[in-house]
Amino acid sequence: MTSLVFPRGAGIVRLHDLLPLLGEMSLKSLLASAAVKGVTEARAAIFGHVLNPTGQRSAHKILRKKLIGDKVASWYPFDIKKADPHVMARQEQERLSKLEMLKRRGKGPPKKGQGRRAVKRSK
Repeated sequence: MTSLVFPRGAGIVRLHDLLPLLGEMSLKSLLASAAVKGVTEARAAIFGHVLNPTGQRSAHKILRKKLIGDKVASWYPFDIKKADPHVMARQEQERLSKLEMLKRRGKGPPKKGQGRRAVKRSK
């Protein structure tokens, strides 16, 4: 029995397995197509390509791209207001002092449960 060995993926092709197919195509074209298939699979393995012989949709094209999150983040300057606790404390103190001034003038926020909706409901 004669066996032909092709590169990875094609496996072992025995001539007696090919005999039923000979009516449809010649042995030469059958062997050529098996060799091309083996070479294609070997090329994909060497160069890291993804074989898609059926042509089905695949997310490989999207997944092989580099992630761009770090690059996009580097476009924006570092915000010291959010990182420095002294700046945050000073802004909070300014907010509280402004709120206290508004309360003294009677312009501050209403107490809980005494806002506009509560006044409308009680009428």
